Amino acid sequence: MRRHEGLSRQAARDRALEALSQVRIPSPERRLDAYPHEMSGGMRQRAMIALALSCNPQLLLADEPTTALDATVQIQILILLREQQKQRGLSIVFVTHDIGAAVEIADRVAVMYAGRIVEEASMSEILRHPRHPYTQVLLGSRPKEGLKKGDALHCIPGAPPDLARLPPGCAFAERCPHRRPVCEQSLPPTESVAERHAVSCHRWRELAIDANAQALAV
Repeated sequence: MRRHEGLSRQAARDRALEALSQVRIPSPERRLDAYPHEMSGGMRQRAMIALALSCNPQLLLADEPTTALDATVQIQILILLREQQKQRGLSIVFVTHDIGAAVEIADRVAVMYAGRIVEEASMSEILRHPRHPYTQVLLGSRPKEGLKKGDALHCIPGAPPDLARLPPGCAFAERCPHRRPVCEQSLPPTESVAERHAVSCHRWRELAIDANAQALAV
Protein backbone atom coordinates (compact mmCIF):
# COMPACT_ATOMS: atom_id res chain seq x y z
CA MET A 1 0.00 0.00 0.00
CA ARG A 2 2.87 2.36 0.78
CA ARG A 3 4.51 1.54 -2.53
CA HIS A 4 1.45 1.49 -4.79
CA GLU A 5 -0.67 4.20 -3.16
CA GLY A 6 1.96 6.36 -1.49
CA LEU A 7 0.42 6.00 1.99
CA SER A 8 2.29 6.94 5.13
CA ARG A 9 3.28 4.17 7.55
CA GLN A 10 0.36 4.99 9.88
CA ALA A 11 -2.17 5.29 7.05
CA ALA A 12 -1.01 1.95 5.64
CA ARG A 13 -1.35 0.34 9.06
CA ASP A 14 -4.87 1.74 9.45
CA ARG A 15 -5.78 0.42 5.99
CA ALA A 16 -4.33 -3.00 6.87
CA LEU A 17 -6.44 -3.16 10.04
CA GLU A 18 -9.51 -2.25 8.02
CA ALA A 19 -8.68 -4.95 5.46
CA LEU A 20 -8.32 -7.60 8.16
CA SER A 21 -11.66 -6.55 9.65
CA GLN A 22 -13.36 -6.79 6.25
CA VAL A 23 -12.35 -10.43 5.92
CA ARG A 24 -13.59 -11.06 9.46
CA ILE A 25 -10.31 -11.81 11.19
CA PRO A 26 -10.95 -11.46 14.95
CA SER A 27 -8.83 -9.00 16.94
CA PRO A 28 -7.16 -7.48 13.87
CA GLU A 29 -4.95 -5.22 16.03
CA ARG A 30 -3.37 -8.29 17.60
CA ARG A 31 -3.25 -10.34 14.40
CA LEU A 32 -1.57 -7.59 12.38
CA ASP A 33 1.71 -8.17 14.23
CA ALA A 34 1.34 -11.96 14.52
CA TYR A 35 3.61 -14.50 12.81
CA PRO A 36 2.03 -16.95 10.31
CA HIS A 37 2.56 -19.94 12.63
CA GLU A 38 0.41 -18.18 15.23
CA MET A 39 -2.64 -18.31 12.93
CA SER A 40 -4.83 -21.17 11.76
CA GLY A 41 -4.87 -22.20 8.10
CA GLY A 42 -8.20 -20.48 7.54
CA MET A 43 -7.00 -17.29 9.20
CA ARG A 44 -3.84 -17.25 7.08
CA GLN A 45 -5.98 -17.62 3.98
CA ARG A 46 -8.18 -14.71 5.07
CA ALA A 47 -5.06 -12.62 5.66
CA MET A 48 -3.88 -13.42 2.12
CA ILE A 49 -7.25 -12.33 0.73
CA ALA A 50 -7.06 -9.10 2.75
CA LEU A 51 -3.57 -8.49 1.36
CA ALA A 52 -4.73 -9.11 -2.22
CA LEU A 53 -7.68 -6.72 -1.82
CA SER A 54 -5.84 -4.00 0.10
CA CYS A 55 -5.20 -1.81 -2.97
CA ASN A 56 -8.78 -2.19 -4.26
CA PRO A 57 -8.09 -4.18 -7.45
CA GLN A 58 -10.71 -4.69 -10.15
CA LEU A 59 -9.49 -8.24 -10.76
CA LEU A 60 -8.52 -10.84 -8.16
CA LEU A 61 -6.49 -13.93 -9.15
CA ALA A 62 -7.30 -16.71 -6.68
CA ASP A 63 -5.11 -19.78 -7.31
CA GLU A 64 -6.38 -22.80 -5.34
CA PRO A 65 -7.52 -20.66 -2.37
CA THR A 66 -9.30 -23.56 -0.63
CA THR A 67 -6.60 -26.24 -0.99
CA ALA A 68 -5.48 -27.97 2.25
CA LEU A 69 -8.33 -26.43 4.26
CA ASP A 70 -11.01 -28.51 5.96
CA ALA A 71 -14.50 -28.53 4.46
CA THR A 72 -16.00 -26.01 6.91
CA VAL A 73 -13.21 -23.48 6.36
CA GLN A 74 -13.40 -24.00 2.58
CA ILE A 75 -17.06 -22.99 2.63
CA GLN A 76 -16.26 -19.94 4.76
CA ILE A 77 -13.56 -18.83 2.29
CA LEU A 78 -15.90 -19.28 -0.69
CA ILE A 79 -18.63 -17.26 1.05
CA LEU A 80 -16.08 -14.55 1.87
CA LEU A 81 -14.91 -14.33 -1.75
CA ARG A 82 -18.50 -14.10 -2.97
CA GLU A 83 -19.27 -11.32 -0.48
CA GLN A 84 -16.19 -9.33 -1.46
CA GLN A 85 -17.00 -9.80 -5.13
CA LYS A 86 -20.48 -8.33 -4.70
CA GLN A 87 -19.45 -5.51 -2.36
CA ARG A 88 -16.55 -4.35 -4.54
CA GLY A 89 -17.90 -5.13 -8.02
CA LEU A 90 -14.89 -7.40 -8.33
CA SER A 91 -14.02 -9.89 -11.06
CA ILE A 92 -12.35 -13.11 -9.85
CA VAL A 93 -10.28 -15.60 -11.81
CA PHE A 94 -10.68 -18.66 -9.60
CA VAL A 95 -8.25 -21.50 -10.34
CA THR A 96 -9.20 -24.85 -8.80
CA HIS A 97 -9.18 -28.60 -9.26
CA ASP A 98 -12.21 -28.84 -6.94
CA ILE A 99 -15.40 -29.04 -9.01
CA GLY A 100 -17.54 -28.43 -5.94
CA ALA A 101 -15.76 -25.15 -5.26
CA ALA A 102 -16.16 -24.09 -8.89
CA VAL A 103 -19.89 -24.81 -8.74
CA GLU A 104 -20.23 -22.64 -5.64
CA ILE A 105 -18.40 -19.57 -6.90
CA ALA A 106 -18.13 -19.53 -10.69
CA ASP A 107 -20.44 -17.80 -13.17
CA ARG A 108 -18.38 -18.95 -16.17
CA VAL A 109 -15.97 -21.86 -16.40
CA ALA A 110 -12.98 -22.62 -18.59
CA VAL A 111 -12.12 -26.32 -18.37
CA MET A 112 -8.40 -26.89 -18.97
CA TYR A 113 -6.49 -30.04 -19.82
CA ALA A 114 -2.71 -30.16 -20.31
CA GLY A 115 -2.51 -26.36 -20.34
CA ARG A 116 -5.19 -25.81 -22.98
CA ILE A 117 -8.81 -24.69 -22.63
CA VAL A 118 -10.97 -27.53 -23.97
CA GLU A 119 -14.40 -26.10 -23.09
CA GLU A 120 -15.78 -22.76 -21.94
CA ALA A 121 -19.33 -21.87 -20.95
CA SER A 122 -21.49 -20.67 -18.08
CA MET A 123 -21.40 -22.89 -14.99
CA SER A 124 -25.03 -23.89 -15.48
CA GLU A 125 -24.41 -24.80 -19.13
CA ILE A 126 -21.36 -26.89 -18.23
CA LEU A 127 -23.39 -28.82 -15.67
CA ARG A 128 -26.37 -29.36 -17.99
CA HIS A 129 -24.69 -29.82 -21.37
CA PRO A 130 -20.98 -30.68 -21.11
CA ARG A 131 -19.68 -31.24 -24.65
CA HIS A 132 -16.03 -32.17 -24.24
CA PRO A 133 -15.34 -35.78 -23.16
CA TYR A 134 -12.92 -34.56 -20.49
CA THR A 135 -15.57 -32.28 -19.01
CA GLN A 136 -18.03 -35.18 -19.03
CA VAL A 137 -15.75 -37.64 -17.24
CA LEU A 138 -14.57 -34.93 -14.85
CA LEU A 139 -18.14 -34.23 -13.77
CA GLY A 140 -18.81 -37.97 -13.62
CA SER A 141 -15.91 -38.50 -11.23
CA ARG A 142 -17.52 -36.41 -8.49
CA PRO A 143 -18.61 -38.43 -5.44
CA LYS A 144 -22.33 -39.07 -5.72
CA GLU A 145 -24.89 -38.40 -3.01
CA GLY A 146 -25.50 -41.50 -0.92
CA LEU A 147 -22.00 -42.90 -1.47
CA LYS A 148 -21.19 -45.53 1.16
CA LYS A 149 -17.91 -46.67 2.63
CA GLY A 150 -16.34 -49.18 0.28
CA ASP A 151 -18.22 -47.94 -2.81
CA ALA A 152 -15.99 -47.50 -5.84
CA LEU A 153 -15.29 -43.98 -7.09
CA HIS A 154 -15.37 -43.27 -10.81
CA CYS A 155 -11.96 -42.30 -12.08
CA ILE A 156 -10.40 -41.26 -15.38
CA PRO A 157 -8.16 -44.08 -16.69
CA GLY A 158 -4.59 -43.44 -17.73
CA ALA A 159 -2.32 -40.53 -16.85
CA PRO A 160 -1.89 -36.95 -18.10
CA PRO A 161 0.65 -36.45 -20.90
CA ASP A 162 4.15 -35.10 -20.47
CA LEU A 163 3.68 -31.34 -20.88
CA ALA A 164 7.16 -31.04 -22.37
CA ARG A 165 6.25 -33.53 -25.11
CA LEU A 166 2.60 -33.02 -25.94
CA PRO A 167 1.13 -35.17 -28.73
CA PRO A 168 0.29 -33.58 -32.10
CA GLY A 169 -3.43 -34.13 -31.60
CA CYS A 170 -5.79 -33.75 -28.66
CA ALA A 171 -3.88 -34.13 -25.40
CA PHE A 172 -6.81 -36.04 -23.88
CA ALA A 173 -7.09 -38.54 -26.76
CA GLU A 174 -5.16 -41.35 -25.07
CA ARG A 175 -7.59 -41.33 -22.12
CA CYS A 176 -10.75 -40.51 -24.08
CA PRO A 177 -13.45 -43.20 -24.43
CA HIS A 178 -14.59 -41.65 -27.74
CA ARG A 179 -11.26 -41.18 -29.50
CA ARG A 180 -10.77 -41.76 -33.21
CA PRO A 181 -7.54 -41.66 -35.28
CA VAL A 182 -8.12 -37.99 -36.14
CA CYS A 183 -8.07 -37.13 -32.44
CA GLU A 184 -4.50 -38.38 -32.13
CA GLN A 185 -3.33 -36.84 -35.39
CA SER A 186 -4.48 -33.21 -35.31
CA LEU A 187 -5.31 -30.60 -32.72
CA PRO A 188 -9.07 -29.92 -32.70
CA PRO A 189 -10.16 -26.33 -33.42
CA THR A 190 -12.19 -24.35 -30.94
CA GLU A 191 -15.79 -24.22 -32.17
CA SER A 192 -18.95 -22.52 -31.01
CA VAL A 193 -21.56 -24.90 -29.59
CA ALA A 194 -24.04 -22.17 -28.69
CA GLU A 195 -23.94 -18.55 -27.61
CA ARG A 196 -20.95 -18.14 -25.27
CA HIS A 197 -20.28 -21.90 -25.24
CA ALA A 198 -17.14 -23.13 -27.01
CA VAL A 199 -15.49 -26.55 -27.21
CA SER A 200 -12.30 -27.98 -28.66
CA CYS A 201 -13.17 -31.53 -29.78
CA HIS A 202 -13.30 -33.23 -33.19
CA ARG A 203 -16.37 -35.28 -32.25
CA TRP A 204 -18.52 -32.97 -30.15
CA ARG A 205 -21.33 -32.86 -32.72
CA GLU A 206 -21.59 -36.65 -32.93
CA LEU A 207 -21.47 -37.02 -29.17
CA ALA A 208 -24.15 -34.35 -28.73
CA ILE A 209 -26.43 -36.19 -31.19
CA ASP A 210 -25.81 -39.49 -29.36
CA ALA A 211 -26.61 -37.86 -26.01
CA ASN A 212 -29.85 -36.37 -27.36
CA ALA A 213 -30.88 -39.72 -28.83
CA GLN A 214 -30.27 -41.46 -25.52
CA ALA A 215 -32.29 -38.81 -23.68
CA LEU A 216 -35.22 -39.26 -26.07
CA ALA A 217 -35.07 -43.03 -25.64
CA VAL A 218 -35.43 -42.80 -21.86
